[in-house]
Amino acid sequence: QVQLAESGGGLVQPGGSLRLSCTASGGTVSRHTMVWFRQAPGKEREFAAGIIRAAGSTSYTDSVKGRFTISRDNAKNTVYLQMNRLKPEDTAVYYCAAREAIGILWFARAYAYWGQGTQVTVSS
Repeated sequence: QVQLAESGGGLVQPGGSLRLSCTASGGTVSRHTMVWFRQAPGKEREFAAGIIRAAGSTSYTDSVKGRFTISRDNAKNTVYLQMNRLKPEDTAVYYCAAREAIGILWFARAYAYWGQGTQVTVSS
């Protein structure tokens, strides 16, 4: 059973940066497709970024492309989401999720393992 724990959220001004971390236990991040979803108040959970197992190819939703970077540190068994040039519309709870199958899917039910989420608030 893979367990995921996110950290790194907080309050940041527009234009600022944050780095989220997702540390796995009970499983290896390099052997799972790892993704970040986010959920803003009153909205459905949406895909933000993902990294495929083994090969490490990445995928991003258009609204974060060029600003967010997902990466993986196999030695630390951790996946990161570097978020730059943050906007108020990036405000959400960010969730780390994982699936054993290869391939990044953009719907939440494809992922069996979830973290508890970390709040990101972008506001002046």
